[in-house]
Amino acid sequence: MTKRWLFLDDVRYPVEAYHYTKQDIFLRNNWHIVRTYEQFVSRIMEKGLPEFISFDHDLADEHYLKPDSFEYKEKTGYHCARWLADYCLDNNMELPGFYCHSMNPVGKEKILAFLENFKKNNDGYI
Repeated sequence: MTKRWLFLDDVRYPVEAYHYTKQDIFLRNNWHIVRTYEQFVSRIMEKGLPEFISFDHDLADEHYLKPDSFEYKEKTGYHCARWLADYCLDNNMELPGFYCHSMNPVGKEKILAFLENFKKNNDGYI
């Protein structure tokens, strides 16, 4: 049985991510979709790590407390990535494969830089 892949996005579906990323992975039919930080955490706690996770950054329509603020009202895909890293460390597990399909370039870079850094600095320790 193939493990499901996890798609974190508040509104889109994997095939929609394919249209702007042109990544064939989004044409697979074994994605499990989660829409919030809470669903992300619950899914992994209940089912274990998926083989692969694709992250969106902004997980709410009104994402910031006030215009031009970087204080988040709702948890983001970045919060999910940080939780995932802690979960892997706490459970002595390797980070699953990952991609970031977010259309927010700053948020996308933040998630990818964090996960790549975590992976690089924790090789051999997990």
